[in-house]
Amino acid sequence: MTETTWGDDAKTPDIDWRMSAALENVPRGNENLAEVTSLEGAVRTWMTLDPEHRDAAVLTPEHPLQIDGAAHATLAGDGIAALAERLPSANDEG
Repeated sequence: MTETTWGDDAKTPDIDWRMSAALENVPRGNENLAEVTSLEGAVRTWMTLDPEHRDAAVLTPEHPLQIDGAAHATLAGDGIAALAERLPSANDEG
């Protein structure tokens, strides 16, 4: 028999910041185009946007992310902000 843990770590497992992700509805020159980059890069780009573009942005990771016990195939607004709070610092390895 296997023991299961239902703590906070189970609700939000480690995030693979290197996975591919598309950040859509953000300005690229005179157009709003999708940018495909790493999940970390997409979240850091989102953080630099003005509030109007942050609200319009949609983040689609390579595979769904589990945050606070819920799986997310796409994220916007508060969902991306929740990821931003979990970003590794520049000094972290991984």
